[in-house]
Amino acid sequence: MSQLSVKEQSGCRRLLTLLPKEDLLALTDTVTNRLIAVGSTKEAIEAIIAYSQDAEELLKRKKVHRDVIFKYLANEGVAILPNTEKYQLVRKTLEFWSSDEMLKPKIEKNTSASSDKTGDGLSDLAALGKQFCQWFFCLLNSQNPTHGQPVQDWGPQHFWQDVRLRLLLCSGEQRVEEFNGAELVSQRLHALVGEERLLFCPNLEGLGLKCVSSPHGLVFVAVAGTIHRDSACLGIFEQVFGLIRSPLNNNHWKIKFVNVKVDAQSAITDKQLPVITYDSNELLSLCN
Repeated sequence: MSQLSVKEQSGCRRLLTLLPKEDLLALTDTVTNRLIAVGSTKEAIEAIIAYSQDAEELLKRKKVHRDVIFKYLANEGVAILPNTEKYQLVRKTLEFWSSDEMLKPKIEKNTSASSDKTGDGLSDLAALGKQFCQWFFCLLNSQNPTHGQPVQDWGPQHFWQDVRLRLLLCSGEQRVEEFNGAELVSQRLHALVGEERLLFCPNLEGLGLKCVSSPHGLVFVAVAGTIHRDSACLGIFEQVFGLIRSPLNNNHWKIKFVNVKVDAQSAITDKQLPVITYDSNELLSLCN
């Protein structure tokens, strides 16, 4: 019988799915002392969990590489510095598994950020913004073929038809790209992860997330984070969403505009997570 708690077992299952099959099978042999023969990755994962005496010991195994733990935490929306070492990632994972965050239900795909049933959804903008970002970046990152997660239902249905995207790329010189319309905006954002294989890791704590609302029902969600490709941290991003409810879609929030600023790696410091640089008035001015 596994010595891992229920939350640790759940977390391990999600993390172990990110391992390449050959590493997973090798880890199974190590943990079980080759006493268990497995016929599938699912059986391998269950055997590893059943024969692991301690979650920390499992995370420290050589086959559980640093990049796998980093990717797992990014999937879960846990903010982490780009150059965090493995022992620190192990500690962060154990803290996450022992926290109440682990118990919070994930947003189901296709729901976007739904309004609450009892109020107008604006009573706690920070909670709305965090929920939206967890949903959006999980959905977007799932389109990355190297990400190891089931591909979710990305598409123009999550945007208003007249949505606009402004993409500012800063790497030595600045380049601006602008797109209009749900189809084009959806395709360009998809290309960032599907073709360019980027992984967005948002900082959803403290100064990494800022939310304000306009008198006309437009909600601004600004989030900062790091961008990765495979094991390399490429830079930081700052992204602002404009959200408006859709009365024809169960009052779910849909995206009205997206502003993305990407800075090359020279902008990264190891000592602090990326933070939002916009103040509230600057955010509100983006709708003009």
